[in-house]
Amino acid sequence: MGSHPIEPDGGSPGPDGGAPGTGRTDGVPADHAAPAAGAHTAGAANQPAVDFTEVQAAEQFRELRKRHRSFVFPMAVAFLLWYFAYVLLADYAHDFMATPVFGNVNIGILLGLAQFVSTFAITMWYVSYANRRLDPIAANLRHELESAAPEAFSDPTGGKK
Repeated sequence: MGSHPIEPDGGSPGPDGGAPGTGRTDGVPADHAAPAAGAHTAGAANQPAVDFTEVQAAEQFRELRKRHRSFVFPMAVAFLLWYFAYVLLADYAHDFMATPVFGNVNIGILLGLAQFVSTFAITMWYVSYANRRLDPIAANLRHELESAAPEAFSDPTGGKK
């Protein structure tokens, strides 16, 4: 059993050439490996450093979520209605869409270009809205979380995640 490279024994490489018995491919022994991504440890109890369920229940987070949804959902519905109206007009109102406006430019071309313009306009509007109404709350939440459990938000090299 120990001679086959896929079935390691005590001293042969792991399945992918890593440390024996770990299944790791980087050669690092299991007891020296860093915690998995997203794993936050706080002391011997191995409890999460931040209770994100509690954060979600906080009034500030609920307000942030309410403000975000009150912009995104109506805007998504409005844009989808506008988009499908354009598609339906293009498919079923050929004469209307082919109405010349000037030269070879017709209503269909102008409405198609308006799709691009409206996409950029919505993006700029959202960025402005987020900067004014969402980012201050998000920054405050982040500051509170980082102050309460700084070890959960720093990487091993001493920087911030």
